[in-house]
Amino acid sequence: MAWGGDEDQRPEGEDEDEIDETDYKTQKDAVLFAIDISSSMLLAPDDTGNKKADKDSAVTAALKCAYQFMQQRIIAQPKDMMGILLFGTEKSRFRDETGGRSGTGYPHCYLFTELDIPAAEDVRKLRELVEEGEDADEVLVPSKEPVIMSNVLFCANQIFTTNAANFGSRRLFIITDNDDPHKNDKAAKSSAAVRAKDLYDLGVVIELFPVSRAGKAFDLAKFYDDIVYRDPAAEAAGAADEVKTSKSGDGLTLLNSLISNINSKQTPKRSYFSNLPFELAPGLTISIKGYMPLHRQAPARTCYVYLGGEQAQLAQSETVKMDSETRTVEKSETKKAYKFGGEYIKFEEKEVKSLKDFGGRVLRIIGFKSQSRIPMWASVKKSTFIFPSEEGYVGSTRVFSALWQKLLKSKKVGIAWFVARTNANPVMVAIMPSGSLSEDGSDTPYLPAGLWLYPLPFADDVRTVDIAAKPRTADELADKMREIVANLQLPKAVYNPLKYPNPSLQWHYKILQASALEEETPQDHEDLTIPKYRQIDKRVGGALAEWKEELEQKAHELVQSRAVKREMDIDEDEERPAKRSKPAAKKAAGGGQMSNAQLKAAFEKNTLKKLTVAELKDVLASKGLSTVGKKADLLEKLEQWIEENV
Repeated sequence: MAWGGDEDQRPEGEDEDEIDETDYKTQKDAVLFAIDISSSMLLAPDDTGNKKADKDSAVTAALKCAYQFMQQRIIAQPKDMMGILLFGTEKSRFRDETGGRSGTGYPHCYLFTELDIPAAEDVRKLRELVEEGEDADEVLVPSKEPVIMSNVLFCANQIFTTNAANFGSRRLFIITDNDDPHKNDKAAKSSAAVRAKDLYDLGVVIELFPVSRAGKAFDLAKFYDDIVYRDPAAEAAGAADEVKTSKSGDGLTLLNSLISNINSKQTPKRSYFSNLPFELAPGLTISIKGYMPLHRQAPARTCYVYLGGEQAQLAQSETVKMDSETRTVEKSETKKAYKFGGEYIKFEEKEVKSLKDFGGRVLRIIGFKSQSRIPMWASVKKSTFIFPSEEGYVGSTRVFSALWQKLLKSKKVGIAWFVARTNANPVMVAIMPSGSLSEDGSDTPYLPAGLWLYPLPFADDVRTVDIAAKPRTADELADKMREIVANLQLPKAVYNPLKYPNPSLQWHYKILQASALEEETPQDHEDLTIPKYRQIDKRVGGALAEWKEELEQKAHELVQSRAVKREMDIDEDEERPAKRSKPAAKKAAGGGQMSNAQLKAAFEKNTLKKLTVAELKDVLASKGLSTVGKKADLLEKLEQWIEENV
């Protein structure tokens, strides 16, 4: 294929499509935690004597959740912003015009962590409050008078406007157990609703995470129905967002419940491509967006750091082209050229761009096939998830949904011509449908239902492999191994990659975290990919031992049967009369038949150069070495191999 690597990891220097402002905004996310500091939220649960029972107050659980969320963001999305606003506190603190801190404008609101990209100091400060319980500033002290929610929402409005003005995704997470902060004050409720509407108009999404403890239900109708705006598109589709209440019980702590609910509100990722024309037929075009949910994780070095000065500084890289006379060569003086037949063919910049032009970015269906016609080995790269977009063509969602349902029902796939970007190389893809349930009925909630672009290989990418061994029918060993494998299935026979984090990445980021926070370097790390040997031995240990004994017995019988057959063949050869053969001319042993000792002796006597090119290639091929090159190159490879291995 034209490009061997990933399309989203191209070499630098290639032109990219112009990214509009909306695409730029969606790649960053700003989250502000607003945590209620009230007496009920600070109340620790009753001690039941159970070791697994919840022991954290609601405030402690919320702060621990924010701490874990901050750690995840530093690793997974280092460009995102996060802040923590405590409301209902006795103290007040906020920015003023001189750059200091003041809380006179927003009473009982305490900006604990500024909305910004989390720094090591922010993590250290939050850890001291959460894990070590050091509240030197007496932040976690509830106010004696109730907090006005309109002030809290207006304070959040100012924070988002000042710190994240150009962010497309801005969210306010409210964590509280008070479902009616203004019971008898209609004016305060109305004022809070107006401030919530201002946030909504600003593009800020308010997410509520209610806390319910001691069996007390959280009633949204009392106050928060006018604060939290639902998605009208989701409501029209019959899948309105449900506000999940965080509570402890059923073996689930309040912290785990909060983390689960917050993780379910993941921010939309930046699309791999936006508003791509999707041609279903001549004259029928819709627009789609593409996402890459499946991506290989690897430690990413974001920048170089210069350590020569008193403090570490970011190194600014600069590339300069020089000629043979050490003169700086300007960009206008260079041209692109391709070597052909020993000559360099020069091209202008426009001509180079025209060479990459395959008709513009498009996804065009050219036919349909049965899903069974697409083999598993045809996958040459990771698949891309596509989703309809109404921005390019109104009605794209309905047409897209109809195509998805038809492909899913008929078990068909669409074969399409795919060009993701203007300068991207064309790819043949299969448009595969996926449902919420797979064919065997196993649930895969971590993969979305919809259409996937499954890259297919071109003819040059397919190799013909001759399978010498014919498939055999199952015997007793295969039947017993089938039972063993059946007893080693994962829960519900489903592999969820979210439960098995990459151990090398986890260890890498633990070392980074320890270095940034000036902690002790950890000595060991948790590896969830290690098999549970005790559980495996308990389930199938005896069956595996029996299978091994039977395998040894079968192997012994096979060796004995082959030995008897060999003896019978020898006896038959002895009974046959010997045939007269003409004396053959003596032929020197070919290069490929020379032993290592012979090669060593020839090397010491300096007689390897007497071998012909064909004989040298035979020797190199028998040793698994490359046979490309002239005689001098082949001789050098062979001598190097003899020095290293003989």
